[in-house]
Amino acid sequence: MTIATVDPTTGETLEEFTPHTAAEVEDRIAAAHAAYLELASTTIAQRAEWMRAAAGILESEVDQVSELITTEMGKTLGQARYETLKSATGMRFFADNAERYLAPEHPVEAGAVNASALSVRFDPIGVVLAVMPWNYPLWQCIRFAAPALMAGNTGLLKHASNVPQSALYLGELFARGGFPKGAFQTLLIEGGAVAPLLDDRRIRAATLTGSVAAGASVAEAAGRNVKKTVLELGGTDVFIVLPSADVPRAATFGVNARVQNSGQSCIAAKRYYVHTDVYDEFADAFVAGMAATVAGDPRDEATTFGPLATSRGRDDVQELVDDAVAKGATVLTGGSVPDGPGWFYPATVLTDVTPSMRIFREECFGPVACLYRVDSLDEAISRSNDSDFGLSSSVWTTDTAEIDRLTRSLDFGGVFVNGLTASFPGVPFGGVKDSGYGRELSAFGIREFTNAKTVWQA
Repeated sequence: MTIATVDPTTGETLEEFTPHTAAEVEDRIAAAHAAYLELASTTIAQRAEWMRAAAGILESEVDQVSELITTEMGKTLGQARYETLKSATGMRFFADNAERYLAPEHPVEAGAVNASALSVRFDPIGVVLAVMPWNYPLWQCIRFAAPALMAGNTGLLKHASNVPQSALYLGELFARGGFPKGAFQTLLIEGGAVAPLLDDRRIRAATLTGSVAAGASVAEAAGRNVKKTVLELGGTDVFIVLPSADVPRAATFGVNARVQNSGQSCIAAKRYYVHTDVYDEFADAFVAGMAATVAGDPRDEATTFGPLATSRGRDDVQELVDDAVAKGATVLTGGSVPDGPGWFYPATVLTDVTPSMRIFREECFGPVACLYRVDSLDEAISRSNDSDFGLSSSVWTTDTAEIDRLTRSLDFGGVFVNGLTASFPGVPFGGVKDSGYGRELSAFGIREFTNAKTVWQA
């Protein structure tokens, strides 16, 4: 795939970038390793000072960065601004909490293991390769970079090929804040060049957010080299509505759950399981809400959501919808590519979706919701778990027994009750099954790329 900035609102190619040569990649790996040797010897307090400085730079440039994000991948300016400021908040969070998260622990009394002193340290491991997607071009990277750098690791970023300017901005941000030169750098390389990098012994681990195929490729290369990986590979998240729910509120939130980021979010709701007792009420409100959304110019405040990020992405969405319709699905709103320039796609609701349809199993990365009627809590749980993915879920009920059952029984990395799935710096994020393994954010995330080192003293 060509490394280029292509405006999804118009389809116009604005700038193309030449991939780094093998020599340039080698220079960056060498610089990352040298920076690691320096960074690992600094104090967490010093890293926190640099991290806060970088966050301040990002906040001061929020207008410029938001415009860049909107230009490269099409989200509305308001959403781009929110993402930028959230990224700065995440950076400050890890600056403030890394010392606590990485403090040595004492799992048992020293005497219990015949020692005079015992502790577990959390030390950095080295250079970590990050392969990141375009849908949240800043936040997705920051939620790896901030904890990794605060732990004393360094990072090499292979960003998506359609957000090169966002990638280059991130590649300079941390050095501008004061981190050692080479501590976090961008590699402008194509996808096929990623796996071979893991043969380099200076790169000690990798993290990837993307497709199952991409994750499997990186995990295979890392496995051959006995290197750790953290993978977040998408999902077909569920939105469950039960009789005791505030149905109008659930319907309103349900619309946002599907069209946020133009539906291009791993944690966007995609499968809606609604109890038969409230199905008609929810469906009427939900479909009306989806039909009322405006897919338009991301710089216009009246726009609900912008275009899809790529032409290929929109084609993939339409192919899933066409396949479902051809096999008997009903379109309640949307369902076809509009006329005009840009890669726009309307909010769409499908019913009568069956296992014979691709969209029943596959992740649809666009604003398309599949609406199902269920007769019981047991059926909602069973059908929710009947998926290769298990990232997150949103459940709507005020019944405490149902809440307890759902939180125990749903096979997902997260269960959000009467609210939308979201990522927070202090809460672990990740999935199970084909949605990946490992966790980002919180104490769990910052420790993923550390050596839990036992120190025993006779």
